[in-house]
Amino acid sequence: MAHIIIRDIVKTFDSVRVIDNINIEIERGELFFLLGPSGCGKTTLLRTIAGFYRPDQGQIRINEKDVTDVPPHKRNTGMVFQSYALWPHLTVRENLAFGLELHKIPAAERRRRVDDVLEMIQLSKLADRSPNQLSGGQQQRVALGRALVLEPEVVLLDEPLSNLDAKLRLEMREQIKALHDRLGLTMIYVTHDQSEALSMADRIAIMQNGRIQQSGTPRDIYNFPANPFIAEFIGETNLIPGSVKRIAAEISVSTEIGELQSSLPYDGIKPADPVFCSIRPERLTVIGKNESYVNRIEGQVTRIIYLGSHEQYFLTLADKSQLKVIEYSLQSAKTESGKKAQIGCHAQDVVLLRREAP
Repeated sequence: MAHIIIRDIVKTFDSVRVIDNINIEIERGELFFLLGPSGCGKTTLLRTIAGFYRPDQGQIRINEKDVTDVPPHKRNTGMVFQSYALWPHLTVRENLAFGLELHKIPAAERRRRVDDVLEMIQLSKLADRSPNQLSGGQQQRVALGRALVLEPEVVLLDEPLSNLDAKLRLEMREQIKALHDRLGLTMIYVTHDQSEALSMADRIAIMQNGRIQQSGTPRDIYNFPANPFIAEFIGETNLIPGSVKRIAAEISVSTEIGELQSSLPYDGIKPADPVFCSIRPERLTVIGKNESYVNRIEGQVTRIIYLGSHEQYFLTLADKSQLKVIEYSLQSAKTESGKKAQIGCHAQDVVLLRREAP
């Protein structure tokens, strides 16, 4: 297990700062995710941790040792690439043993480690097959096993499931998470898939334009996003612009569709400050006239999508903006397309986010 400290890391390519003053601390045994859209710098950061890139400034420490200038093969890290990068002319067993041979591990120890990892990744019966005789999920397990067989202090995974179909991705998520929990290894996992991060991570750092926008547990980031970018990137949300009207036991926000109340605490917000009211679709519900909700929004239903486990309602509001509502476990639709509907939510479901004044 590794304790990793990343301080003030900057990496520039062709005068563009791909990593811009990154600071992270990853605890021993954490499954830590770097999440963000394409081009945000997450893979560059991972490769810098691995030693494939040298930072222009800053420091990387693994278990209190400064490894900033240490080459990759001396960092005791295992890398799992997006492309698998398996040797096609070698068997599964030989692929796993290849790195051990480079490290001059004795033959008996090599056999022991390879056999242990084959059992761990459940490929003992396929040990003598070549990679092209395996499914995508099996190849991914070989790539993971090749990293684990080196007994690294930290495993680095670069979008390892992006080449798999949806069903295999779900299976591999469970297998990687179970393997992590069993071994207690420190893992850093890069992905642009929000559901992957939410379902697997101990903690997440969300990146944009080479910077970390927010880090924390999946639950904290989803429920309390730091800014509008994160609110929209993690899951779905309705962003309703307004300005703070008054601050008392609850915060009242004046919007084009009426006054909304939030009961969540916010430091530094003052009356007249411009904000977004961020409301997750699943926190909204279609309500009847006599149902009591502090926040009520009226709109016209333009579309209903039935998806079995839940139903999606799309509405046009008085200011012509759009609102999305998700209702779960319905026996029948709550309203019909083309009709006006009342939408309700509680004050604790309204997250206030700062916005730039128009």
